[in-house]
Amino acid sequence: MNPSPSKHPQIDREKRSLPKLLALDAPKNILAILPNWLGDAAMCTPALRTLHQRFPDAELTVAGPPAACALVDGLPFISHAVPYAPRPGLLRLLRLGRALRPYARDLTVVFPHSFRAAAIAKATGSRRILAYGRNSRSWLVTDAVEPLMQDGNIAPTYMAWEYLDLLDGLDCEYDGFGLQLNADPMAVARVKEHLVGPGPFVGFAPGAAFGDSKRWPVERFAETANRLAEEEGAQCVLLTGPGEEALRDTMLDAVRTPLIICDEKRPTIDTLKATISLLDLLIANDSGPRHVGVGFSIPTICIMGPTEPVYTDSPYERGRVLRVDVDCGPCQRPTCRTDHRCMTEITPDDVVSAALAYLPKARV
Repeated sequence: MNPSPSKHPQIDREKRSLPKLLALDAPKNILAILPNWLGDAAMCTPALRTLHQRFPDAELTVAGPPAACALVDGLPFISHAVPYAPRPGLLRLLRLGRALRPYARDLTVVFPHSFRAAAIAKATGSRRILAYGRNSRSWLVTDAVEPLMQDGNIAPTYMAWEYLDLLDGLDCEYDGFGLQLNADPMAVARVKEHLVGPGPFVGFAPGAAFGDSKRWPVERFAETANRLAEEEGAQCVLLTGPGEEALRDTMLDAVRTPLIICDEKRPTIDTLKATISLLDLLIANDSGPRHVGVGFSIPTICIMGPTEPVYTDSPYERGRVLRVDVDCGPCQRPTCRTDHRCMTEITPDDVVSAALAYLPKARV
């Protein structure tokens, strides 16, 4: 957890219609439906902690995709985690709602924007359902919060602030300590068996589940690893997830320096958290591992391409974001429709130079 608290900007109440749920006294069971993306789930942790601090005697249960549940596993303020398969059909959705009913009796907070997430909350029979009123789902919830608008469109906002703002009607007070994750001690012990030597240990996360547009060329990750190993003595750790086997193999083929693989080519969220928590520096695309790094206060060099930077512009991030302004971006598309210059104009020289500013502070 970041040791330096940072308060989030005050909401402009003239631009928002905020419900007040102060009549909700002493709830016993609260359900929070987690965001689907790994990075968004990490950015949701300040809101989850704030919700617990507002109702410390309630059992706080989270539900969401297995990876999101695994990411927040071990946090002391979460009583239960219920993973479910993404995009459940109608019958499975109704069954899921019934299964979640004991955890959702008093209040359900829906953090994702999807219609399906609100429908799951409705199926629980929860007394109060709090969610943003978007994607034609307001009729599914009891307390809909209007998104912050700007020039007729939903205003881009750092996602941690957006999740916290959803709780404003509950009279919550944010502690300012940022993202929080926990690494399983047994997973940490297993990873430490791979991380031997003087370091510094530099992690490389060349993947991005969103799509190819967010991936810096893997050959450039390899060249960056080569240079940091050969010029700075870095020990390079490769981080890839399920479905990224081809990306992993391409990286292994492209490097001259040995790469450490702590998950033994069987990636799990537990191993990802444990590995990142032990790094001295992380180099990643704008993807889930980046936000895991923020959750463990690990210096991170983020290579950002087509994404609107406001969504992830965090006061808690240690490191540097590298991006190039281009006339076609930020496009928010999973696949580039032109020449991918928002990423290819960032060079290994740029990344190495940024990394050197943080390596002297590494644990050795």
